[in-house]
Amino acid sequence: MSRKDELELTCGQLKPALDFLSELGLRLESIYPADDPHTAVLTSGARTVRLTSQPGSPPPGAEPAAFTPGFVLTRAGSGSGEGRAGMFYRDLIPGRLGGRFIASHITIADGGPVADWVHYHRVAWQVIYVRSGWVRVVYEDQGEPFVANAGDVLLQPPEIRHRVLESSPGLEVVEISSPALHETLAEHEMQLPNGKGDPARCWSGQRFLRHVHSSAQWTPFLGGEAQETEIHSATGGIAQLRTVRPGTQPVLAFPPHDGELVLGFVLEGTARLDYRDGPNIGPGDCFVVPPDEAWSLSQMSKDFRLLHVTSAAIE
Repeated sequence: MSRKDELELTCGQLKPALDFLSELGLRLESIYPADDPHTAVLTSGARTVRLTSQPGSPPPGAEPAAFTPGFVLTRAGSGSGEGRAGMFYRDLIPGRLGGRFIASHITIADGGPVADWVHYHRVAWQVIYVRSGWVRVVYEDQGEPFVANAGDVLLQPPEIRHRVLESSPGLEVVEISSPALHETLAEHEMQLPNGKGDPARCWSGQRFLRHVHSSAQWTPFLGGEAQETEIHSATGGIAQLRTVRPGTQPVLAFPPHDGELVLGFVLEGTARLDYRDGPNIGPGDCFVVPPDEAWSLSQMSKDFRLLHVTSAAIE
C-alpha cells in the first residue's frame, strides 16, 4: 500500500494514542524519530494507519540530507526527553548539521528489562558507545545475547535486526547515526537469537562490530594516547571512532578533517577546547567542529577522556 493510500490520524501526543491503538489490536510497523517520536505506522489486516502528532511532516528519506557544517557546543545537563522504548534522549547536535547527523546521549535510570522489540533502522551508519553501566543486547547472526560494558563500542550495520533486552541502573550510551531522520522498523517474523548465523555477514557493505574496551590497547595519538577501534574498516571507510586521553604533550592538536563529521564527547575530566573563544569543557559536554578547520585540546586533567568520532564525505 502506498503512503497516499494510508489513513492518517492526527493526535496531540503520540505515546498515549499509540498505546490506545495497540490495545485495539493494531500492530506497530515503524516509528520515528527515535529520540522524540512524532509518527508511527500501524497495520490492521490490509489497513494501514499513519498516526502523527506533526501532520504534514516529511517522511524519512523523502529528500537526501544535505551536510551543513558548523560549530556546535552542547553542555551536560541540557534537557532530555522520553524517546523510543522508554529510553531518555539528550540531543547533542540540535541543528542536525542540515539533517545529515544525529547524536544522542541516551540514559536508562532504573535499569532492568527494557520495553524493546526486535527492530532495525534504515541508516547509512550507526555507532553506539557505552559510557557507563552495562546493557544486554542481541543481534541478528551474532549468536547468543551478550553484555556491552562501559567503554565498549557497537557498530550496527544498516538494517541488522537487534533488540535491547535489559540494562544496569544508570546506563548511559552515546549513539551517533546518519541520516538524522530515519525509521525504526519492527521485525515481526524473526526471533532473536537466530542461531549462530553468519558473524562475518555484511549489510550494505558493513559488518557488525563489537569493540571490547577491556581488551584493547592504548597507542600514541597526536602527542596523547588513543584506544582505536575497527569502525573504519567495518564501515568500509565511512566512519571512525576512538577514545583519546592525555599523553606526554600538554596540547593535542587536531588537523583539519577532510570528511564531514568531527565530534567530541567528554567522557571524564576537564580540558580547554582551543577553538574560537576557547571554552572549557567537562564531563557530558559535546562539541562539533567544522571539518576543514584545525582545533586542539589543552589544560587537560589527568583523568580526561574524550570520545572522538569522524566520518568521511558521503555523496
